Amino acid sequence: MPATAMRQANPVDGFATAEATFAGLVRDLHSAETARMSHSDLEALLEREGRELMRQLLQAHLDLRAEAKAAGPVVGADGVARTHARAGARTLETLLGTVQVTREGHGARERETLFPLDAELNLPPELYSFGIRRRAAEEATKGSFDEVVKVLATHSGAAVAKRQVEEVVRRAAQDFDRFYFDRRLTWPAETGSSSDVLVLTFDGKGVPMRHADLRPATQAAATRRQRTLATRLTKGEKRHTRRMAQVAAVYTTAPFARTAEDIIRELGPPDAPRPTRPHPEGKRVWASLTKEPAEVIEEAFLDASSRDPKRTKRWVVLVDGNADQLGRVRSAAKRLGVTVTIVLDLIHVLEYLWKAAYVFHPEGSPEAEAWVTERLLWLLCGDVGQVIASIRRTATRRRLRRAARRPADTCADYLERHRAYVRYDTYLADGFPIATGVIEGACRHLIRDRLAITGARWSLAGAEAILRLRSLRASGDWDAYWRHHEQKERERNHAARYANGAIPQLTPPESPSRRTGKAPRLRVVK
Repeated sequence: MPATAMRQANPVDGFATAEATFAGLVRDLHSAETARMSHSDLEALLEREGRELMRQLLQAHLDLRAEAKAAGPVVGADGVARTHARAGARTLETLLGTVQVTREGHGARERETLFPLDAELNLPPELYSFGIRRRAAEEATKGSFDEVVKVLATHSGAAVAKRQVEEVVRRAAQDFDRFYFDRRLTWPAETGSSSDVLVLTFDGKGVPMRHADLRPATQAAATRRQRTLATRLTKGEKRHTRRMAQVAAVYTTAPFARTAEDIIRELGPPDAPRPTRPHPEGKRVWASLTKEPAEVIEEAFLDASSRDPKRTKRWVVLVDGNADQLGRVRSAAKRLGVTVTIVLDLIHVLEYLWKAAYVFHPEGSPEAEAWVTERLLWLLCGDVGQVIASIRRTATRRRLRRAARRPADTCADYLERHRAYVRYDTYLADGFPIATGVIEGACRHLIRDRLAITGARWSLAGAEAILRLRSLRASGDWDAYWRHHEQKERERNHAARYANGAIPQLTPPESPSRRTGKAPRLRVVK
């Protein structure tokens, strides 16, 4: 039965239509034709016909609820009572197909008409249901917007244009900050006790942006850039095309004491045996292009503070040595009055050591590996002074030119500058993490795997929405966030239209069984 006809049908007839569809499907499954079908053809048949059956059931239910009446006066947020009632209808595109929603509207002269049933059903203002919006948002975190359009058309029959998908995704992410603000207020009650090492870690990652959405300084540099070719960027010309996203992670973990020799073994061959380390608990990872780095770091400290309101945990902050980042971390810790142990990421230190090794030994040689391993062991044993001295002394004894020895000097200067943050012997004994594997994984998952794909150029609003949605999935908060998002949509789209935000109660519709003397049921017809 067409949707327009079903909108006018008696609700009992609507359920009868679904019953007839079900009976017809059962007959088909008993037929000689289906007896010869492969299982994949049967799956396709049941998916197609089953979706139509569910659409008919949804339509019949909506028709049943169309008879609901407001139990009391309907008063708008403007304080004006809506005294004129008349029926109205709207279309809703769902994962099951298109349905019509008939409901009673309440109006007054020159005032907005209010539909209490819309509020009870929490209907979105636009055509697409929350089911469509959720599916679009989930798929957009995995692949391109063009791919989302195809997935929706294939698996729901919904025809959603690419621009509409982009808008749906942006709207889906709008309650991200509020969700985590509310979470901070209830964190201990929700999660209970957790391990006593509280870890914060930060990094930055560039996202290719449209010229108009670059930061002003980057935009100016890009404008000054002279292009050699008209059709592509040559080597060195790809600078000034990215906007830096600040990435953050917060989690708790149990202390895991190790020795320097344990770390050396962990950095060995991939098939070497490794001890079982404790997993991060309550891990939250996220990134932002629109916020300044200081804002993201401040937010991470507030998130951490909500996990440790009595300040009983040991706070560890893993950094890469960026001076601005260090300054922001110290400032945030001072504002909150917390004591933090700042740890220089061992992986960044290793990168400097390898570059220094290639000053003294051939690249990729066993001698270079042995040189790095020896100095790494010194570092892990707490003797950073010996590492710095040996690098400078070796470069001087070999009488290397300034340019040739520069990587070695850079490594020594890096360690000297961050001497206070490389007390690895103490960190290992205390069971603290010393490498930023969590944040490196976050950079890869949140940004590189989706936003940094070849040829992509993002708008600021679109990229920020994708970052937020991918952050929710990576943190395991998707389902909780979506419930929060639907509640906020109800408040924005419906409760805000009524006096004191109170949506009128509706009288329940008369059930079909009371009309007919018996409830409709699905019968198997052979």
